[in-house]
Amino acid sequence: MSQRDMTEIKDRCVEWIRDFFKENGPDCNAVLGISGGKDSSVTAALCVEALGRDRVIGVLMPNGEQADIDASYLLVKHLGIRYYVVNIHEAVEGLKKAMPMELTTQAVTNMPPRIRMTTVYAVAQCHNGRVANTCNLSEDWVGYSTRYGDAAGDFSPLAGLTVQEVKEIGRLLGLPDELVEKPPIDGLCGKTDEDNLGFTYAVLDRYIRTGEIEDKEIKEKIDRKHKANLFKLKYMPVFDPKIPTI
Repeated sequence: MSQRDMTEIKDRCVEWIRDFFKENGPDCNAVLGISGGKDSSVTAALCVEALGRDRVIGVLMPNGEQADIDASYLLVKHLGIRYYVVNIHEAVEGLKKAMPMELTTQAVTNMPPRIRMTTVYAVAQCHNGRVANTCNLSEDWVGYSTRYGDAAGDFSPLAGLTVQEVKEIGRLLGLPDELVEKPPIDGLCGKTDEDNLGFTYAVLDRYIRTGEIEDKEIKEKIDRKHKANLFKLKYMPVFDPKIPTI
């Protein structure tokens, strides 16, 4: 997309956030987890433009030591928003010890993101808040999120935007380059998102928007992940007790 197109999308997203709050809490604050990556940075900046910095609250949540937490501090100071630092390490370790069975690798991996979201909602409920989801279309496409963890929230400004589009909006919002271009990392396992996925977001974004991709193996991997993780984007199935008419 051209810069003009992206500017229009950015402006429409800002208006969309304003409309959400008009309908779902005119006096509420936007509350979100701050990782220092492009998604939380752009989401926070969009909320500041839509609501003003006084109505945006960031929550920094290291799990013990977090090597890249300086980026989170850079963001909240750049935007001038209120923020809290809540170290989730003791909560994570306490829950692990309390579990009466041996935890699977997946259970251990998903526990910190879910504790983080519990933390964000606790802050929101103490500050008349609505929680911003920070997932983008590219992550959602291949299921790179934790259900009821970082995939949760009350409103989602970036869910229809690819990584490349999120970056462009970040530049339009005047965010520091080190935040826009920071390699995506969850702050938990030490690897980047792209290391874990096995392909780059640039390749994924092009495939999402154009259907074009050269590497057949990567295409198959993306398609497999997309199909396997579609359930994350759907509402919970609900049993309908109404007796069907004959």
